[in-house]
Amino acid sequence: MVDSSEACNAPQSSAPPAHRAARIEDWAHARRDRAARKRGHRETVIPYTGYGGDGWVRILCRVLLSRPAEPQPASARARRRAERRGTGMRGWRSFTSVPVGYARVSVDVGGQSFELVADRGGVVDTVVQVGLTPGWHTATLRTAESVAVEAPLNVVDPAVTFGVLSDVDDTVMVTMLPRPLLAAWNTFVLDEHARIPTPGMAVLLDKLANSRPGTPVIYLSTGAWNVAPTLTRFLSRNLYPSGVLLLTDWGPTHDRLFRSGREHKRDNLNRLAAEFPNIRWLLVGDDGQHDEEHYRQFALAHPDNVAAIAIRELSPGEAVLAGGRSKIEDGYGGVPWAYAPDGSGLADQLTELGILKP
Repeated sequence: MVDSSEACNAPQSSAPPAHRAARIEDWAHARRDRAARKRGHRETVIPYTGYGGDGWVRILCRVLLSRPAEPQPASARARRRAERRGTGMRGWRSFTSVPVGYARVSVDVGGQSFELVADRGGVVDTVVQVGLTPGWHTATLRTAESVAVEAPLNVVDPAVTFGVLSDVDDTVMVTMLPRPLLAAWNTFVLDEHARIPTPGMAVLLDKLANSRPGTPVIYLSTGAWNVAPTLTRFLSRNLYPSGVLLLTDWGPTHDRLFRSGREHKRDNLNRLAAEFPNIRWLLVGDDGQHDEEHYRQFALAHPDNVAAIAIRELSPGEAVLAGGRSKIEDGYGGVPWAYAPDGSGLADQLTELGILKP
């Protein structure tokens, strides 16, 4: 144990200054925070689905400022209108909330309590040591001024050896994300009920999730945490299996102007391999971005953690809008690959490979 006086006298490491864009963003958030609180907005914890293993769980949530909940309308018709306004919002509204940087979040899970600290964007992404039985659990999250909310947690059985990891854009949802104008339209303008599920993919992922007991499902995307509630409702409404969303926080970081989507995907893939060394993942993506290259590199580095790779082929029109198709060079990573334009075609090939049980 380190004496407090010694800790105070220890030499302090000089951290490099934050990127100018990050400092500007922090200044803007501070001003918006003060203005929102003056208008009566209060801290709200947005819970995300977490996951865990033997003796640990990964807690995911975000702290935002929002208006206090309004009383429920008296009439059924008014309640239905309010519900449509709340769940059918256009994407831009999810980006206007004010994040609470470095908020302190109290977490109660498995009979233990923890106090976690959010990052500068209000996101909590922290592993806590707690023993839970395999299966679904809940963690209770709150700040000093927010109401308590519950976050689902999927604790993976150590005996499980198969998992499903899927991209989102143009894999489970048709978005043509690489095209900047279309990406902006789908993210900021389009009503969530107008988003289009990829044909056959919900059935495929549901069959894969139910093919073996306890199969974990991970949705890995470069999308922002702002759209997590919208994306969760989309997946549920279109009958995709319940799973964990691993998204990112757009904007500048401590040392760069924009976050790297490639690093986000690579880091989370490597993290899952380290957290679940016995699981072989079916990696699902599309050929319009960088999924093939991400998955190939992961298969080369972790061949024992990849069962197969399934790639949804974009239509010619989608490929043009996406800026073309990606091209694999220097081999395919030594694991089985499946290519098809929809979930049905991928299901047939994965059945032939023995990945999907008939």
